[in-house]
Amino acid sequence: MSPLSRRAVLQASGAAALFGTAARTASAQESAQKATQQPVITRRIPRTGEEVPAIGLGTFMTFDKKPGAPRDHLREVLHRFHAGGGRVVDTSPLYGLSEVTVGDFGNGLDLFIADKAWATGEYLGDDSQVRRQFEQSLTRVWRTQIDVMQVHSLVNADAILPVLRTWKREGRIRYLGVTHHDPAYLPFLERYVRDGDLDFVQVSYSIRNRAAGQRLLPLAADKGTAVLVNMPLEKARLHHLVRNQQLPGFAAEIGATSWAQFFLKWVIGHPAVTCALPATTNPDHVVDNLGALRGPLPDQRLRDRMVRHLEAVPGFADLLTTPWYPGKTFDGLVRL
Repeated sequence: MSPLSRRAVLQASGAAALFGTAARTASAQESAQKATQQPVITRRIPRTGEEVPAIGLGTFMTFDKKPGAPRDHLREVLHRFHAGGGRVVDTSPLYGLSEVTVGDFGNGLDLFIADKAWATGEYLGDDSQVRRQFEQSLTRVWRTQIDVMQVHSLVNADAILPVLRTWKREGRIRYLGVTHHDPAYLPFLERYVRDGDLDFVQVSYSIRNRAAGQRLLPLAADKGTAVLVNMPLEKARLHHLVRNQQLPGFAAEIGATSWAQFFLKWVIGHPAVTCALPATTNPDHVVDNLGALRGPLPDQRLRDRMVRHLEAVPGFADLLTTPWYPGKTFDGLVRL
């Protein structure tokens, strides 16, 4: 092939590729526009019937910024989240200054705040620490009432839950719950759901970490306990796993146009899940995550197929043994 003809072929190929890219971009924009016209997927809180969007926002690490550090991108995350139909924001005093960021940028927005209590006290039954912590949380998130107050990682739960019940009767909180992120604590979460009066339970659950689906999620459905899901994207490990993988064609059956939507729709496809809580520092990513808030959800047959597809990806089996947030760094008060 002569240089001229080779150049012509390359130019033609480049033009075709450019046309294809433009066509795909236009198609994606059209799909995104249609998606925003669909109704938001909501779930009912069993004990009251109140409805909340099924995709929320976590703040661990991502919203923790040292004083004076740039935070405008987090303002944009929270405002795009709200504008896109999101309401549920989960935070904790244990997340450094995340509560402060939520309070500063969420003031004036109609948010459903899920906060936590992590307090041991100086002696068995000492609840003074959790009371001081609660007053601090109210100040930080600019609220006089917290929507959900949860015992963080079950720490001192038997001493703290009676305090939360009192606050609920007094109207200082609306719902109470317990949380944990470690599957080893599932039996303890199950006990509190089975034997208690929990409005909410928060648990880790993802397409790779499916243990909660065996007993806890069915139990929560039976007992009328709402379920918040932490780590639905496995703290960026799922995205790292599929960084060189194409989205399967059958993802179109549920309107998923990205891996984030694929993973999140798998999670909220379980009928017992009330809201999944992906976290991000990127305004574009929060919009992408909210794409899972509209369109069809997978039935059990398709959820099983989604799992089988990921099981064929190298590294999927060992994903839970790998470090959180691969390739990412954070500059807040909390250090992993």
